[in-house]
Amino acid sequence: MNHTAQPPDDLRVTPHSTQEIQGSGSAWSPLRAPLFRALWIATVVSNVGTWMQNVGAAWFMISLSPSPTLVALVQAATSLPVFLVGLPAGALADIVDRRRLLLWTQGWMLVITAVLSGLTFLGVVTPWVLLTLTFALGLGVALNAPAWQAIVSELVPRADLQAAVTLNGVGFNVARAVGPALGGIVVAVAGVGAVFLLNAVSFFGVLMVLFRWNRTSRENPLPPEHVLGAMRAGLRYVRYAASLHVRPPLC
Repeated sequence: MNHTAQPPDDLRVTPHSTQEIQGSGSAWSPLRAPLFRALWIATVVSNVGTWMQNVGAAWFMISLSPSPTLVALVQAATSLPVFLVGLPAGALADIVDRRRLLLWTQGWMLVITAVLSGLTFLGVVTPWVLLTLTFALGLGVALNAPAWQAIVSELVPRADLQAAVTLNGVGFNVARAVGPALGGIVVAVAGVGAVFLLNAVSFFGVLMVLFRWNRTSRENPLPPEHVLGAMRAGLRYVRYAASLHVRPPLC
């Protein structure tokens, strides 16, 4: 891939171009891959919006109801979807086209946050509406995560894979550090509706990069796998893979 030429209309990762982007083994070398760099930047921005959303939702619930139980349920509504759909989400990421799955999940989260923002500006949000939409947003996050983690190997050369995974962790932690503080400032200055609106806007960057990604389809000679079969295969792997077994320390 010629990096000195004008960028193409879409972002392409093909076997030929991946071979030309040689991994250097440095911590920042994955950012030389245009698609990974664009997705990484867009994802950091989106994660900042997500952490802003978490702060805004918790603060909003306090203003809607003094019940400690309802306030605690905000975090439960955010985390529970991971427990409920984590396994089928991982199976889907192995069966369906990951780019399309990511487009659906990012679009779903955009719609949910936009609806929550609009209802907040209209002043019609109740505690249970907030919890329902927070849970719906958590479903999108839970379905999105496995597919995003699985595509990293398609975005960078094999030699840069470990560095790319590390950079994803760095980006997540940067967002976790910046997002809550920024969310608190926006709540104080413009109100909680603005926090939800900014989170909705933050999904556009990821969606634009995914739309431009001309992913090369890979033909599988095996018959298509079903979700339940893929889940059983994953559970068998976890059960029998020696590297995943925790051995007790030697006395």
